[in-house]
Amino acid sequence: MTRYLILPGWQGSGPEHWQTHWQRLLPDARRVEQDDWQRPDPQRWVDALDQAIASSPLPVVLIAHSLGCVTVARWAASAPVARRQRVLAALLVAPADVERPGCPAELVGFAPLPRQPLPFPSRVVTSDNDHAISLARADALAQAWGSELDILPGAGHINTRSGHRQWEEGLLQLAKLGSAQGLRVA
Repeated sequence: MTRYLILPGWQGSGPEHWQTHWQRLLPDARRVEQDDWQRPDPQRWVDALDQAIASSPLPVVLIAHSLGCVTVARWAASAPVARRQRVLAALLVAPADVERPGCPAELVGFAPLPRQPLPFPSRVVTSDNDHAISLARADALAQAWGSELDILPGAGHINTRSGHRQWEEGLLQLAKLGSAQGLRVA
């Protein structure tokens, strides 16, 4: 058994976002809720993730989007070993580059981006035309984090605005993550 923890990015994931659909679809999926989706606080976001992992009776698979990916990396860089071992794998979709020029002021507190290898299997899924991260930066982060990298052509920020609602292809990414590690995650 596995618990799926869904980590939306800045402003949350609305009712039509693929993360919301997956939350209803995947067995034992839970959203990591934040106190303030509009004005994210890095430590509070990391603490909310830590609490969700600590309170789960099952090992977890993390499914993060945008600023949620940065939250996962920040958490992994500081969490106790025993807590990190509770994470089976992480799917990191469209990570936000919080160090980019013109980054929204609400997100710059999440810089610098952690560059340590993640202590669990992970897959970064990005696009070649994402406004929140360049392809070169996504590739560099995936390498630093020790993540597999998948590039979707013309997929934007892989959110509702770019046409990704139920995002069935993403479920294949989740299954790929699990099968590469010998896990059953989807």
